[in-house]
Amino acid sequence: MRCPFCAHDNSQVKDSRPSEDNTSIRRRRQCEGCGARFTTFERVQLRDVLVVKSGIDGTELRREPFDRLKIEQSVALACRKRPVAQERLDQLVSGIQRQIETMGDSEVPSKAIGEMVMEGLRQLDSVAYIRFASVYRDFTEARDFEAFASTVREVGGQ
Repeated sequence: MRCPFCAHDNSQVKDSRPSEDNTSIRRRRQCEGCGARFTTFERVQLRDVLVVKSGIDGTELRREPFDRLKIEQSVALACRKRPVAQERLDQLVSGIQRQIETMGDSEVPSKAIGEMVMEGLRQLDSVAYIRFASVYRDFTEARDFEAFASTVREVGGQ
C-alpha cells in the first residue's frame, strides 16, 4: 500500500478489524518510509461493473466503471443535517452495491442505480428522499417539486 504522505511503496499493518457495518475491513497502517500512520478499508468486490450513462434524449453516451464513492457522496448530501446515523448510510450504500454486483450484468444503466438510491432513501428518510429526487429527477419548476412531495405524503414518509 502506497503511503499517502510520502508515496513510499511499503507500509506495515498495525491493526485490522471489521468496520462498524461489517462490510469491510479497517486496517491501521504505518509507512516504513516516513513512519506516518493512516487507515485503509478493504471491501469485497464481486465483479467489475460498468455504468451506462445516457443523454437527456435517452441515447447511450458513455460507459464508466462503477464508483461506490459517487453513491456515498450523493446519499450523504441528501441526508445532510438530517437525523440519520452514518451507519445507516453505509448500510444503504453497501446494499445498493451488493444489488448491482449480484444482478449478473456487467453493465448497469445509471438510471437503475438512481432508482435504487431513490428507493433506499424513501425508506430511510422522506426529506432526504425528496432532496435526492429534486436533483435526480431534475425538477424545473416549483410545481414539479410540489407534486412530487405530495406523493411522498401519500406513501407515508416520515
